[in-house]
Amino acid sequence: MTASSFPGGTSLSHLDVYTDPAPDGICGGSPHMHLVSTEAYVVISGDGALQTIDGDGFRETPLSAGSVVWFTPGTIHRAVNRGELRVVVLMSNAGLPEAGDAVLTFPADVVNDPDAYAAAVSLGDDPAERAARAGRRRDLAVTGFESLRDAVAAGDRTALAAFHTAAAALVRDRAQTWPDLVRERPLAQAEHSLALAEAVASGSVTHLAEARVHRAVPSVGERGFGMCGRLRTYDVNDDDVNDEETSR
Repeated sequence: MTASSFPGGTSLSHLDVYTDPAPDGICGGSPHMHLVSTEAYVVISGDGALQTIDGDGFRETPLSAGSVVWFTPGTIHRAVNRGELRVVVLMSNAGLPEAGDAVLTFPADVVNDPDAYAAAVSLGDDPAERAARAGRRRDLAVTGFESLRDAVAAGDRTALAAFHTAAAALVRDRAQTWPDLVRERPLAQAEHSLALAEAVASGSVTHLAEARVHRAVPSVGERGFGMCGRLRTYDVNDDDVNDEETSR
């Protein structure tokens, strides 16, 4: 994995939250949770909400331009679009979410069947079908989300605990590589920062001569179909600033 000095070993993307309605009439993304990574929304325009299920139960947090919210591992979240909601997303543990650190809230019979889950989550190989498959995936996740929400609201956390267990089983095999990803990105960066702090404390600032500006490279083409909306990802690996920039 290429080294990155982007703050905190995080990843960055730009999200346009889905605008089409789910079966419950609410426009927005696919409810899901991350098992290890924390996610943050920095809202840049529009209005909406973040619906969540966590240790405090079900909650809806309003979102508007300037809102900053973040949610820790195990927080089931659903982005709701009430008008042109656009968000900058920061994810901890860059590389780990892409390695499968997310499970959608499909109904229990799907989450407990790895083959059924894989089929339901896949967008397929045909680009022309991805929008429709993303919609079906979102709608199925909303169905499971509603069941979890209603059970928690009624004071029954059995279904939520069962979802956590099933989610862990789904990702267990691929999670074998996750500790290495954490060591290579956020942990390595934290250790580097610690070394710099210790160097400055001892009177050494030789590292300042290595200071450089880096620029994130956005993905090209149409935005991808993410869980919450259309995504433009950014490559935040370190790279030299191009000649045009350095000549200014």
